[in-house]
Amino acid sequence: MKKHYKYKETDKMSDLICEDYSLLTVMSRFGLSLGFGDQSVKEVCRTQHVDHKTFLAVVNFMEDGQFQPEDLEDSEFSIEALMEYLKRAHNYFLDFNLPAIRRKLIEAIDCSAANDVALVILKFYDEYVGEVRKHMNYEDRRVFTYVESLLKGTPPEDYNIAVFARRHNQINRKLNELKNIIIKYYPQKGSNNLLNAVLFDIYNCEHDLFSHCRIEDYMFVPAVLQLEKKRQNEK
Repeated sequence: MKKHYKYKETDKMSDLICEDYSLLTVMSRFGLSLGFGDQSVKEVCRTQHVDHKTFLAVVNFMEDGQFQPEDLEDSEFSIEALMEYLKRAHNYFLDFNLPAIRRKLIEAIDCSAANDVALVILKFYDEYVGEVRKHMNYEDRRVFTYVESLLKGTPPEDYNIAVFARRHNQINRKLNELKNIIIKYYPQKGSNNLLNAVLFDIYNCEHDLFSHCRIEDYMFVPAVLQLEKKRQNEK
């Protein structure tokens, strides 16, 4: 049975964003810009040279959180387009979002030598960002390079997507520990506005990273597995 998707190619792109503003990040990671008037999803994607089926596959997955093997055929998304989306997401986290949170964190807490808790918080955060960078750099250099060679029909024999799937871990979990440290142990003096704002950003980042990893696990990896089988059958 063909799955019913909430968002369709004939829907107005503006309606999607008004209904769920978090989809702004998805648009950005597909390289879609604002100012599209009343154009439909398909029209906006076509005008800006984005595969609309891949865009719809991602936004519908983020809506219901479900993706089954049979959905691969129903959505007909492009592995190349999904991979570009994931690369842009990595750039967003490493070059914009995580550095921005660090700047807000420094502004919100007292990082003087006398404040041990603040120094622990900042050290913890920097170590976490280092782990995220290592995680995403591995995907950029090893996983995506492998998939690109697979698409060309010349994959290396010493690697497959199962290697990545076995070692793939949720990189958002440590942010939960950071939140607990701040909430339970940082003695805020005066206004809580700055600290609350950075906590809000950390919560959003945690959710965003969780969704990002799920897209890799439930959409990207199964699609690559399917491509690997197809290449094996062609031999």
